[in-house]
Amino acid sequence: MNSSHQFPSGSRWQRFRDSELGRAFLGSPGAIISFAMVLLIVLAAVAAPLIAPQDLRVAGTVDLMNGFTPPFSANAFSGTYFLLGTDGQGRDMLSAMLFGARTSLTVGIAAVGLSALIGVTLGLIAGYAGGRRDALIMRMADVQLAIPSMLVALLIFGLTRSLLPSGMRDAMAIYVVIFAIGLSDWVSYARTVRGAAMVEMRREYIQAATMMGRPARAILRRHLLPNVARPILVISTINFALAVIAESTLSFLGAGLPPNQPSLGTLIRIGQQFLLSGEWWILTFPALVLLALALSINLLGDWLREALNPKGR
Repeated sequence: MNSSHQFPSGSRWQRFRDSELGRAFLGSPGAIISFAMVLLIVLAAVAAPLIAPQDLRVAGTVDLMNGFTPPFSANAFSGTYFLLGTDGQGRDMLSAMLFGARTSLTVGIAAVGLSALIGVTLGLIAGYAGGRRDALIMRMADVQLAIPSMLVALLIFGLTRSLLPSGMRDAMAIYVVIFAIGLSDWVSYARTVRGAAMVEMRREYIQAATMMGRPARAILRRHLLPNVARPILVISTINFALAVIAESTLSFLGAGLPPNQPSLGTLIRIGQQFLLSGEWWILTFPALVLLALALSINLLGDWLREALNPKGR
């Protein structure tokens, strides 16, 4: 059957398929598999309240008698079957991973959005204004680059939590984690956008807009920002994987989300306590999901960087 009978002429799919990026994507099996894996995990996480065997948001759905049930078996006391087993609290591991992936993805998306907002804004200002403002922003970036991002996130997390009342710390934990990761990852955006903005500032259309008296905010938003969008997209894709790993690392170290708010990091932290006692599934399944998610996003980011690089065409 002709493709024109399957999709209306000029449809979004047809335009994407005929575009240079679409042809590159459809011609890369690695990119297709990575995208399918990320899409599968995202859809499963979004649909967690509908497809999870246990709704972990509702109190009373977890029974301690179901604790430490092995995968692919029924609990000896209740007779309830658990596909991927349960943890020590009787939580169904499949449900915990679905809700945990939901939390980790939420943190990753929000943290990338925050770091992109800060980094892109500062990078545009540095590239457009130059002079002292450029020097000040770049020195701030240099200082932060000298410190590992995880240490920066730990420092911000600790300072922010110390300012909160003790009764609000668990409830605000996810926002504190997003704030800490977001503030620790803005430098890559700022440096990349500054370099791209400085190149664009030499072009005639920017000089013409300046001579016409257009305000700086309009030049930044309508002229510079669209022309630095490609590197921002690549950095955001790669930093999304790093943000998910950072959340898992913070939670694993006990400086992230509390145990009653499941994320992939908290599940791994809980599971490593029981690994040597034989309950291997509590650690293994969340670790495999985190590995598949991070690896797929990184591979997708590497492909996107090559596909959008004009020198590689």
